Amino acid sequence: MSQLSVFSDVLEAAEHLDAEAQSELVAVLTRRLAERGRERVAATVVEARREFAAGQCEVVSAGDLIREGQL
Repeated sequence: MSQLSVFSDVLEAAEHLDAEAQSELVAVLTRRLAERGRERVAATVVEARREFAAGQCEVVSAGDLIREGQL
């Protein structure tokens, strides 16, 4: 089943919920998305610390980052 089809099915099912249940569904999804975001940040920090410990980082200024288009 395609992701679009699953999304459509979930949306249709949500339409059958009462307003309170829809609100709770939104709250649950929001919490789960926030948790995934925190997990991504934590993974990025672990990777950055690994690179720093391995000496793979270089000191740059904010101006350097702006000039390189990374900010």
